[in-house]
Amino acid sequence: MSDDLLQYRSQFPILQSTTYLISNSLGAMPIGVYDAMKGYADTWATRGVRAWEEKWWMLAAEVGDEIGSLMNAPRNSVSTHQNVTTCQAVVASCFDFSGKRNKVVYSDMNFPSVMYFWEAQRAVGARVHMVKTDDGITVPLQRLLDAIDQETLLVPISHVIFRSAFIQDAAAIIEKAHRVGALVVLDTFQSLGTVPVDVQALNADFACGGVLKWLCGGPGVAYLYVRPDLAAKLNPRFTGWSAHVNPFAFEIGATRYAEPPFRFMNGTPHIPSLEAARPGLKIISEVGISKIRRKSQMQTARLIELAEKQQLHVNTPRNPEQRGGTVSIDVPEEVSRELLNRDILVDWRPKAGVRMSPHFYNTDAELDTAMDALQEILRERAVMAR
Repeated sequence: MSDDLLQYRSQFPILQSTTYLISNSLGAMPIGVYDAMKGYADTWATRGVRAWEEKWWMLAAEVGDEIGSLMNAPRNSVSTHQNVTTCQAVVASCFDFSGKRNKVVYSDMNFPSVMYFWEAQRAVGARVHMVKTDDGITVPLQRLLDAIDQETLLVPISHVIFRSAFIQDAAAIIEKAHRVGALVVLDTFQSLGTVPVDVQALNADFACGGVLKWLCGGPGVAYLYVRPDLAAKLNPRFTGWSAHVNPFAFEIGATRYAEPPFRFMNGTPHIPSLEAARPGLKIISEVGISKIRRKSQMQTARLIELAEKQQLHVNTPRNPEQRGGTVSIDVPEEVSRELLNRDILVDWRPKAGVRMSPHFYNTDAELDTAMDALQEILRERAVMAR
C-alpha cells in the first residue's frame, strides 16, 4: 500500500542509519534544524543586542501560536516555557490552597515529574487525591470522576498515559470538573502530534506539553495553553519580567501583568530552543495530525499483532480509539539495551516494558525488523539461560 507520508522521511537524517522507534521520548531531528541554528548564530553574530528588538523578544509568543495552531487554540493563548513541570508550576501559582476548595485530583499513571510537583504542594495546603490504576494500563474513569467533588480545585491529568499509551476521556473529565467548579490541567505531551487535540472543543482550562517528542522540536520548549476567558482572571505568582506589561521600563515593585500569552511567562526566553523547535512544527503542520493519527493506529496495531504472535504480553490498549502512538511490550530491560546496540532505538520503562513508538516517517518494514530482532534477542537469552 502506498504511504505518501514517507515523502518526509528524507528530512530526518537519523532515519538513514537507525530504526527509529522512539518518538514518544525524542522525535527525530528535522534537517531544517541545522539552518535554524545557523540562523540563530548568524543573527547573534551580526545583530548582537539588536536581535532582541528585531526578532527574539516576540519569538516565544510566535512559537506559542505555531504550537497552538496544532490544537485549535486561539492566537495569543499559548505561552512557552522550559518544561511541563514549569508549566504546571505557573498554573499552581495562580491559586490559593488555604481554603476549603484545595483538593488536587490526579492518577498514579501521570508522569512522575508532575506528581512530584503536586505532592510538594501539600506544604502550601493542597490536599492531593491520587486515583490508582487497577491494571497498570488504564485509569478507572468512574473512580476518577467520583473523586472530583465540590472541594476540588485542580485536576492535572495526562491525556495519553506515558507507560501504556491509554487515552483518557478528557471530555468527560473536563465536564465533571466544570460541573462542580473545578479546573483541569490537561497534559498533552504524549498526544499532541500523534493524537488530535482540540482545546476549544474540549473546553479545556489549561493544556501543557512539550515539543521534543511527537512534534520533533527538541528539548527546551514546553507550552501552556490557558483558556482566554480564564486567563484574564489569573495572576500567576511564578512570574518574572517577561510577564510585565512594560518589561523594558524596569519598574520597581510589584508586576503589572501583560496580556496573554506573556502574562504566563516569567524569565528570559530560551531563544536557541525556540528556533530549533520551528522546523518540526512546520512539518507536523504540513503533514496534518489527522493523517499521522490514521497511520499511527495502523502501525501500532501491526506491532501488537506481531507481539502477540510471539506470545508476548502487551501493556497497551488493543482498542485503537483508546490507544495513543506507543506500544509497550513486557520484556526485560536488557532486551531494550540489546536493541539499542543493534541501532534499533526504543526505550524501556518500569511497569511498561520496551516502548516502541512509530511516527509518520517510519516504514512498516522497520516494525518487522524491530520485532524480528526482539524475538531473536529473547531466543538468545533463553539459550543462554539453559
